[in-house]
Amino acid sequence: MTAPLPRRIIKETERLVAEPVHGISATVHDDNLRYFDVRIDGPSQSPYEGGIFKLELFLPEEYPMAPPKVRFVTKIYHPNIDKLGRICLDTLKDNWSPALQIRTVLLSIQALLSSPNPDDPLANDVAQRWKEDEPAAIQTAREWTRMHAR
Repeated sequence: MTAPLPRRIIKETERLVAEPVHGISATVHDDNLRYFDVRIDGPSQSPYEGGIFKLELFLPEEYPMAPPKVRFVTKIYHPNIDKLGRICLDTLKDNWSPALQIRTVLLSIQALLSSPNPDDPLANDVAQRWKEDEPAAIQTAREWTRMHAR
């Protein structure tokens, strides 16, 4: 028997449905209300434009005192996202605050797609290429988006 869902999670889930964020959808699993299938549209004017990226989001028992666990399921060429889909984002680690919500996290990830940060990499090879030849890295990101995010 699982513990009842905290009221905060119920309210956040209801708000995600009632007030969807442009370019983001999060669908809760029927069998586990702490687990979400997330879809983020690649932001316009970014190398990910036109792509549809699937992510998994899981709220641990400690949430909101601990950040949600989020990872990309769709392969992506990005200096802050590794081959396993893990995301290097300060709000998911050291800068997490219980004041943040699921929608804030998803908006932060969407913003990360608009502005990759090769100075705080998770995928060192991608970050290195981004620094040495940004146009080529952006071109690779576009190709990966075409191949994996359609």
